[in-house]
Amino acid sequence: MMMDPAPAADLAAVAQQCLDATHDGSLSFPAIIGRLIEAGFEGYAVDYRRSAQSFYLPDGTSLDLPMPSHAGPVAAAFDKAVVEAQIRWAQSGDQAYTYQAFSRNVAAAGCAGYLVSFLGRRVVYYGRTGDIHVELFPQ
Repeated sequence: MMMDPAPAADLAAVAQQCLDATHDGSLSFPAIIGRLIEAGFEGYAVDYRRSAQSFYLPDGTSLDLPMPSHAGPVAAAFDKAVVEAQIRWAQSGDQAYTYQAFSRNVAAAGCAGYLVSFLGRRVVYYGRTGDIHVELFPQ
């Protein structure tokens, strides 16, 4: 269930905290999603080609933030098997996992970015050619 959005300054602070936590590993994906939903966001998108993340609100507005680290070049071909393997690594709880390594690996496998939909409870990973992989949130 979506909550009413917080004031704009609070939203920006929550988005930045969640973005930083993704990159420094201080919060898990479920914890980040919980904070963003609580603040009133309905999803976000990561764009590896722009090295930016957009956070979306139900009223159609969004907040764009630069990502603190760059994933590197995005390969032309989308290798769905590699992207799926990286998602499993991210979900595994492996102490060696880092978001920076995940991002570099999926970009090298042709992932140009991904859309996280809280409403749809899924993440859509996409390549430069429009190829996709849809990952449903764990139940």
